[in-house]
Amino acid sequence: MINFATAKHEHVNLIIDIGNTLAKLVAFDGDTPVEEIKTSNETLERLPEFVNKYAFKQGIVGSVFGITAEAERQLKRLGFPLLYLNAQTPVPITNDYRTPDTLGADRLAAAVGAYMQYPGHDILIVDAGTCLTYEFIDKNGHYKGGCISPGLQMRLKSLRAFTAKLPLIDSEGPLLDIGYDTETSIRSGVIQGMKFEIEGRIKYFQEKYPSLLVFLTGGDIFNFDSKIKNLIFADKYIVPRGLNRILAFNNEQS
Repeated sequence: MINFATAKHEHVNLIIDIGNTLAKLVAFDGDTPVEEIKTSNETLERLPEFVNKYAFKQGIVGSVFGITAEAERQLKRLGFPLLYLNAQTPVPITNDYRTPDTLGADRLAAAVGAYMQYPGHDILIVDAGTCLTYEFIDKNGHYKGGCISPGLQMRLKSLRAFTAKLPLIDSEGPLLDIGYDTETSIRSGVIQGMKFEIEGRIKYFQEKYPSLLVFLTGGDIFNFDSKIKNLIFADKYIVPRGLNRILAFNNEQS
Protein backbone atom coordinates (compact mmCIF):
# COMPACT_ATOMS: atom_id res chain seq x y z
CA MET A 1 0.00 0.00 0.00
CA ILE A 2 1.02 3.63 -0.50
CA ASN A 3 1.87 5.50 2.67
CA PHE A 4 0.06 8.81 2.94
CA ALA A 5 1.97 11.88 4.01
CA THR A 6 0.38 14.43 6.33
CA ALA A 7 -1.75 16.72 4.21
CA LYS A 8 -3.28 20.16 4.74
CA HIS A 9 -6.56 19.02 3.19
CA GLU A 10 -8.47 16.16 4.76
CA HIS A 11 -11.30 14.11 3.29
CA VAL A 12 -10.20 14.99 -0.22
CA ASN A 13 -11.48 13.12 -3.28
CA LEU A 14 -9.12 11.85 -5.96
CA ILE A 15 -10.41 12.36 -9.50
CA ILE A 16 -8.67 10.37 -12.24
CA ASP A 17 -9.60 11.44 -15.76
CA ILE A 18 -7.84 9.18 -18.30
CA GLY A 19 -8.02 10.73 -21.74
CA ASN A 20 -6.82 9.83 -25.22
CA THR A 21 -3.60 11.82 -24.88
CA LEU A 22 -2.85 11.93 -21.15
CA ALA A 23 -4.39 11.46 -17.72
CA LYS A 24 -5.35 14.20 -15.30
CA LEU A 25 -5.22 13.71 -11.55
CA VAL A 26 -7.25 16.25 -9.59
CA ALA A 27 -7.68 16.66 -5.83
CA PHE A 28 -11.11 17.98 -4.78
CA ASP A 29 -11.82 19.33 -1.32
CA GLY A 30 -15.60 19.16 -1.34
CA ASP A 31 -16.64 20.85 -4.59
CA THR A 32 -13.40 22.82 -4.91
CA PRO A 33 -10.49 21.66 -7.09
CA VAL A 34 -7.28 21.98 -5.06
CA GLU A 35 -4.61 20.80 -7.47
CA GLU A 36 -4.27 19.14 -10.86
CA ILE A 37 -1.32 17.30 -12.36
CA LYS A 38 -0.95 15.52 -15.68
CA THR A 39 0.59 12.11 -16.21
CA SER A 40 0.83 9.26 -18.71
CA ASN A 41 -2.51 7.68 -19.58
CA GLU A 42 -0.72 4.34 -19.94
CA THR A 43 1.26 4.19 -16.68
CA LEU A 44 -0.21 6.81 -14.30
CA GLU A 45 3.41 7.17 -13.24
CA ARG A 46 2.83 10.32 -11.16
CA LEU A 47 -0.05 8.83 -9.19
CA PRO A 48 2.03 7.74 -6.14
CA GLU A 49 3.63 11.20 -5.94
CA PHE A 50 0.22 12.88 -6.04
CA VAL A 51 -1.44 10.51 -3.58
CA ASN A 52 1.29 11.09 -1.00
CA LYS A 53 0.35 14.78 -0.84
CA TYR A 54 -3.25 14.34 0.29
CA ALA A 55 -5.29 12.31 2.75
CA PHE A 56 -7.56 10.84 0.10
CA LYS A 57 -10.50 8.83 1.40
CA GLN A 58 -12.04 7.84 -1.93
CA GLY A 59 -11.74 8.40 -5.64
CA ILE A 60 -13.32 7.94 -9.05
CA VAL A 61 -11.86 6.84 -12.38
CA GLY A 62 -13.25 7.89 -15.73
CA SER A 63 -11.47 6.68 -18.85
CA VAL A 64 -11.92 7.00 -22.60
CA PHE A 65 -8.53 5.40 -23.25
CA GLY A 66 -9.10 2.22 -21.30
CA ILE A 67 -7.02 1.10 -18.34
CA THR A 68 -3.73 -0.60 -19.11
CA ALA A 69 -2.26 -3.35 -16.95
CA GLU A 70 0.34 -0.94 -15.54
CA ALA A 71 -2.29 1.69 -14.72
CA GLU A 72 -4.42 -0.97 -13.04
CA ARG A 73 -1.45 -2.01 -10.90
CA GLN A 74 -1.06 1.59 -9.77
CA LEU A 75 -4.74 1.86 -8.92
CA LYS A 76 -4.79 -1.41 -6.97
CA ARG A 77 -2.03 -0.09 -4.69
CA LEU A 78 -4.25 2.70 -3.40
CA GLY A 79 -5.50 2.30 0.14
CA PHE A 80 -9.00 3.69 -0.44
CA PRO A 81 -12.03 2.73 -2.54
CA LEU A 82 -12.40 3.76 -6.17
CA LEU A 83 -15.56 4.12 -8.24
CA TYR A 84 -15.07 3.19 -11.90
CA LEU A 85 -17.46 5.16 -14.08
CA ASN A 86 -19.28 3.03 -16.66
CA ALA A 87 -22.66 2.88 -18.38
CA GLN A 88 -24.29 1.33 -15.28
CA THR A 89 -23.01 3.94 -12.82
CA PRO A 90 -25.85 6.07 -11.36
CA VAL A 91 -25.52 9.76 -12.31
CA PRO A 92 -27.48 12.84 -11.12
CA ILE A 93 -28.91 13.61 -14.57
CA THR A 94 -31.04 11.65 -17.04
CA ASN A 95 -28.99 10.06 -19.81
CA ASP A 96 -31.02 9.93 -23.04
CA TYR A 97 -28.10 8.71 -25.17
CA ARG A 98 -29.32 5.73 -27.18
CA THR A 99 -26.07 3.77 -26.86
CA PRO A 100 -24.84 4.53 -23.33
CA ASP A 101 -22.21 1.78 -23.53
CA THR A 102 -20.46 3.74 -26.29
CA LEU A 103 -20.65 7.12 -24.56
CA GLY A 104 -17.26 8.42 -23.42
CA ALA A 105 -16.88 8.96 -19.69
CA ASP A 106 -15.56 12.46 -20.34
CA ARG A 107 -18.65 13.46 -22.33
CA LEU A 108 -21.09 12.31 -19.66
CA ALA A 109 -18.99 13.81 -16.86
CA ALA A 110 -18.82 17.15 -18.68
CA ALA A 111 -22.62 17.26 -18.89
CA VAL A 112 -22.91 16.51 -15.18
CA GLY A 113 -20.23 19.05 -14.28
CA ALA A 114 -21.95 21.85 -16.19
CA TYR A 115 -25.53 21.08 -15.17
CA MET A 116 -24.75 20.71 -11.47
CA GLN A 117 -23.42 24.29 -11.53
CA TYR A 118 -26.38 25.73 -13.45
CA PRO A 119 -29.40 23.45 -13.00
CA GLY A 120 -32.53 24.47 -14.85
CA HIS A 121 -30.64 25.83 -17.88
CA ASP A 122 -30.10 24.57 -21.41
CA ILE A 123 -26.36 24.01 -21.67
CA LEU A 124 -23.89 23.35 -24.47
CA ILE A 125 -20.38 22.16 -23.56
CA VAL A 126 -17.59 22.59 -26.11
CA ASP A 127 -14.51 20.47 -25.37
CA ALA A 128 -11.55 21.28 -27.61
CA GLY A 129 -9.22 18.40 -26.83
CA THR A 130 -7.97 15.40 -28.82
CA CYS A 131 -11.40 15.51 -30.44
CA LEU A 132 -13.67 18.52 -30.67
CA THR A 133 -16.87 17.51 -28.93
CA TYR A 134 -20.18 19.20 -28.18
CA GLU A 135 -22.53 18.04 -25.45
CA PHE A 136 -26.10 19.28 -24.95
CA ILE A 137 -28.12 18.94 -21.77
CA ASP A 138 -31.56 20.52 -21.55
CA LYS A 139 -33.03 22.59 -18.74
CA ASN A 140 -34.79 19.53 -17.34
CA GLY A 141 -31.50 17.74 -16.75
CA HIS A 142 -31.72 15.40 -19.75
CA TYR A 143 -28.44 14.74 -21.52
CA LYS A 144 -29.40 14.51 -25.19
CA GLY A 145 -26.04 13.75 -26.79
CA GLY A 146 -23.83 15.86 -28.99
CA CYS A 147 -21.34 15.93 -31.81
CA ILE A 148 -17.78 14.71 -32.36
CA SER A 149 -15.27 16.04 -34.88
CA PRO A 150 -11.46 15.98 -35.16
CA GLY A 151 -9.46 18.11 -32.73
CA LEU A 152 -6.73 20.60 -33.61
CA GLN A 153 -3.74 18.25 -33.68
CA MET A 154 -5.76 15.55 -35.42
CA ARG A 155 -6.63 17.98 -38.21
CA LEU A 156 -3.05 19.13 -38.63
CA LYS A 157 -1.72 15.54 -38.69
CA SER A 158 -4.37 14.38 -41.16
CA LEU A 159 -3.23 16.92 -43.75
CA ARG A 160 0.26 15.43 -43.59
CA ALA A 161 -0.97 11.85 -43.51
CA PHE A 162 -3.43 12.03 -46.40
CA THR A 163 -1.60 14.28 -48.87
CA ALA A 164 1.60 13.88 -50.85
CA LYS A 165 3.25 17.22 -50.15
CA LEU A 166 1.61 19.09 -47.30
CA PRO A 167 3.84 19.29 -44.20
CA LEU A 168 2.99 18.80 -40.55
CA ILE A 169 3.10 22.27 -39.07
CA ASP A 170 3.13 23.62 -35.52
CA SER A 171 -0.13 25.13 -34.34
CA GLU A 172 1.87 27.97 -32.80
CA GLY A 173 2.89 30.73 -35.20
CA PRO A 174 1.42 33.50 -37.33
CA LEU A 175 -2.34 33.16 -37.67
CA LEU A 176 -3.66 35.12 -40.63
CA ASP A 177 -7.02 35.53 -42.32
CA ILE A 178 -5.29 34.73 -45.61
CA GLY A 179 -2.12 32.64 -45.47
CA TYR A 180 0.86 33.88 -47.49
CA ASP A 181 2.60 30.49 -47.72
CA THR A 182 1.79 26.81 -47.13
CA GLU A 183 2.43 26.96 -43.38
CA THR A 184 0.26 29.99 -42.73
CA SER A 185 -2.42 28.72 -45.11
CA ILE A 186 -2.70 25.44 -43.20
CA ARG A 187 -2.70 27.18 -39.84
CA SER A 188 -5.39 29.59 -40.98
CA GLY A 189 -7.48 26.84 -42.53
CA VAL A 190 -7.34 24.56 -39.53
CA ILE A 191 -7.47 26.96 -36.60
CA GLN A 192 -9.80 29.53 -38.13
CA GLY A 193 -11.89 26.68 -39.49
CA MET A 194 -12.31 25.23 -36.00
CA LYS A 195 -13.16 28.66 -34.63
CA PHE A 196 -15.85 29.17 -37.25
CA GLU A 197 -17.18 25.67 -36.67
CA ILE A 198 -17.52 26.28 -32.94
CA GLU A 199 -19.12 29.68 -33.42
CA GLY A 200 -21.55 28.27 -35.96
CA ARG A 201 -22.50 25.40 -33.68
CA ILE A 202 -23.09 27.78 -30.77
CA LYS A 203 -25.23 30.12 -32.87
CA TYR A 204 -27.26 27.17 -34.15
CA PHE A 205 -28.07 26.09 -30.59
CA GLN A 206 -28.72 29.69 -29.55
CA GLU A 207 -31.46 29.98 -32.15
CA LYS A 208 -33.18 26.88 -30.78
CA TYR A 209 -32.50 27.65 -27.11
CA PRO A 210 -32.33 31.45 -26.57
CA SER A 211 -31.23 31.22 -22.91
CA LEU A 212 -28.45 28.76 -23.73
CA LEU A 213 -25.36 28.70 -21.51
CA VAL A 214 -22.09 27.68 -23.15
CA PHE A 215 -19.10 26.08 -21.44
CA LEU A 216 -15.68 25.86 -23.08
CA THR A 217 -13.08 23.40 -21.89
CA GLY A 218 -10.12 21.42 -23.25
CA GLY A 219 -6.53 22.16 -24.12
CA ASP A 220 -7.08 24.27 -27.24
CA ILE A 221 -8.20 27.85 -26.70
CA PHE A 222 -9.86 30.03 -29.30
CA ASN A 223 -10.82 33.71 -29.48
CA PHE A 224 -14.50 34.03 -30.26
CA ASP A 225 -16.81 36.46 -31.95
CA SER A 226 -17.67 39.21 -29.45
CA LYS A 227 -21.38 38.56 -30.00
CA ILE A 228 -21.12 35.17 -28.31
CA LYS A 229 -18.16 35.77 -26.02
CA ASN A 230 -20.25 36.75 -22.98
CA LEU A 231 -22.14 33.48 -23.16
CA ILE A 232 -19.04 31.34 -22.63
CA PHE A 233 -17.84 30.04 -19.30
CA ALA A 234 -14.25 28.80 -19.60
CA ASP A 235 -13.78 25.94 -17.14
CA LYS A 236 -10.86 23.56 -17.47
CA TYR A 237 -12.24 21.50 -14.58
CA ILE A 238 -15.64 20.76 -16.11
CA VAL A 239 -14.95 17.02 -16.58
CA PRO A 240 -13.29 16.54 -13.16
CA ARG A 241 -16.14 18.50 -11.57
CA GLY A 242 -18.59 16.09 -13.14
CA LEU A 243 -16.65 13.05 -11.98
CA ASN A 244 -16.46 14.48 -8.47
CA ARG A 245 -20.21 15.10 -8.45
CA ILE A 246 -20.93 11.57 -9.72
CA LEU A 247 -18.82 10.21 -6.87
CA ALA A 248 -20.76 12.29 -4.34
CA PHE A 249 -24.09 11.22 -5.88
CA ASN A 250 -23.18 7.55 -5.52
CA ASN A 251 -22.23 8.13 -1.88
CA GLU A 252 -25.64 9.73 -1.33
CA GLN A 253 -27.39 6.71 -2.90
CA SER A 254 -25.59 4.15 -0.74
